[in-house]
Amino acid sequence: MADTADTTPGRRPDRDGGGPHHGGPAPDGPGPDGGRAPAPRKASWRYIGPGIVVAATGVGAGDLVATLIAGGRFGYTLLWAAVIGCLVKISLAEAAGRWHLATGRTLFDGWRSLGAWTTGYFAVYVAIWGFVYGAAAMSSSALPLQALFPGVMELKWWAVLCGLAGLAFVWFNRYAVFEKVMTLLVGVMFVVTLYLAVRVTPNLGRALAGLAPVLPDGSLIYTLGLIGGVGGTITLAAYGYWVNAKGWTDTSWMKVMRLDNRVAYLTTGIFVVAMLFVGAELLHSSGIALAKGDKGLLDLGGVLEDRYGTVTSKLFLVGFFATSITSLIGVWHGVSLMFADFVAHFRSRGAATPGEAAAVGARERSLPFRAYLLWLTFPPMALLFLDQPFGLVIVYGVIGAFFMPFLALTLVWLLNSSRTPAEWRNGPLSNGVLGAAGLLFVVLCVQQVRELPW
Repeated sequence: MADTADTTPGRRPDRDGGGPHHGGPAPDGPGPDGGRAPAPRKASWRYIGPGIVVAATGVGAGDLVATLIAGGRFGYTLLWAAVIGCLVKISLAEAAGRWHLATGRTLFDGWRSLGAWTTGYFAVYVAIWGFVYGAAAMSSSALPLQALFPGVMELKWWAVLCGLAGLAFVWFNRYAVFEKVMTLLVGVMFVVTLYLAVRVTPNLGRALAGLAPVLPDGSLIYTLGLIGGVGGTITLAAYGYWVNAKGWTDTSWMKVMRLDNRVAYLTTGIFVVAMLFVGAELLHSSGIALAKGDKGLLDLGGVLEDRYGTVTSKLFLVGFFATSITSLIGVWHGVSLMFADFVAHFRSRGAATPGEAAAVGARERSLPFRAYLLWLTFPPMALLFLDQPFGLVIVYGVIGAFFMPFLALTLVWLLNSSRTPAEWRNGPLSNGVLGAAGLLFVVLCVQQVRELPW
């Protein structure tokens, strides 16, 4: 997480902030090629976009269930962990965006510069993760539709329909339309979660007390999950690609990107806090337990119908669908951009791949982008009709668990090296937050691997 700093002539940039106050080098300073650096843009709400996309994609149905369960078990006690989790994600997304803007290179390009091992890891990850995630995302989007329209068709056919709809939407639209639709769906999520939080009448005194760091017995794993899990996926790495797709390709956009990123995780924080309120008031006080996974949200729908009536229950299911489908189309778009960049790197025989390619929409029209879209959609449909192979689930779990430590620690590496211009490298504050995030994700990784069905 990078704060701004003073740029008074003759003073050095504040290294803790990761760069100058105005979001880029001073307009009269030298640029990377020895010419004038681009003039900084003024941070404005009208530019906001990629942050909304990353927030919507990163918060899925499973994250909301985890938050509800934490609230149901411990009430408001772990609210502080949810707040810290949002600050951690701000730091990670800011670091990814800063790399793209400060260097003019993509994140995969940075990973490749660290050694061939990063390429091998990414290749295996996107192949296996995409295969299993595709089925999970389609199923998650199908659950609320089946509940909203009972008896119309089986769950697996709803899932197939969601997958095909996501494929068609991303295939035929470019980033500008994609961002507008994601923003609309986030609006639905926002209204529904706030309505539910107000409907359950939260105890604000206890909520404020929950901001004090306390660890009740048996809460460690739930605490780590709230800090590291909600909104923390490969989509954090995709943020820099969406920044480029928006047309932000140099340091003049740095201040805008930081505002955009903070808005993103403020939005995420509201979602998480609202669902923690629901868990604390509706589940904790009544001793109701939800099923783990996406089906836990269907359980909550039933509880809401019993307590508040059919209208509230149906409204919640609409919000559930918005949460799930944004994760689906967000991954379909963002990870396909990353895969297209991965392929472009090999086509250029290791030459740097600039962010401008994403900015002009070249990646979205490329064969690799569309090939990965097909990979996310059609092969995973086999898992909708068959039980997931045991070995595949284990490999997926292991690779997925290692991604967030990989992201956090490689960003620390890249942003402290000569690969990044000196004025945009990490300072002590950024290094402290990103380093702590890396260690947190290592602990979560070990715990997730231990819980796999070996």
